[in-house]
Amino acid sequence: MTPGARRVLRAAERLFYERGIHAVGVDLIAAEAGVTKKTLYDRFGSKEQIVVEYLAGRDERWRELLAARLDAVAGREPAVRAVAVFEASREWAAEYGSKGCSMINAHAEIGDPSHPAYPVITGQKRWMLDLFTRLAREIGAGGAGGAGGAGGAAGADRLGRTLMLLHEGALVAHGLGVFPDPFGHAADEVRDLLGRV
Repeated sequence: MTPGARRVLRAAERLFYERGIHAVGVDLIAAEAGVTKKTLYDRFGSKEQIVVEYLAGRDERWRELLAARLDAVAGREPAVRAVAVFEASREWAAEYGSKGCSMINAHAEIGDPSHPAYPVITGQKRWMLDLFTRLAREIGAGGAGGAGGAGGAAGADRLGRTLMLLHEGALVAHGLGVFPDPFGHAADEVRDLLGRV
């Protein structure tokens, strides 16, 4: 990626996150990046593709941060790893997420499944659900079948969805700023739910 294209993405990320996707036009992105509109279109083709790159870039960085946090608790109980997801989200939100989850915010503006960014948004949330469901299955396999209803595949699916709902709720509550430390509160709820950490 050329230096100009990197500047476009940095500017777009800041502007889209701070102001919203629909409120930001390519003229402003180009001006903030110090490139011409022609350069912007030559590199990305459309505003929609810039939105795709913006969301995919944030998702990639989130997955890297989360992988590092989960690696740090590798070998520990699955319940400890489930709580680590919430702690990673608290860390991410403190640095990159003052306005809440970029995927949730983008989905509020992009509800059309034919938009090229839509699969990025829903794919990130499906990936998180798969992660929580895997952890729930490991919790059930570790003998905590009663804790949180993780017994069997159906119980693990249910627990995975519950963990996901707690996580998504914490993301929204953080973005709204209605009470302090929603990730800490959600992590405490996970601990209570699982009764193991």
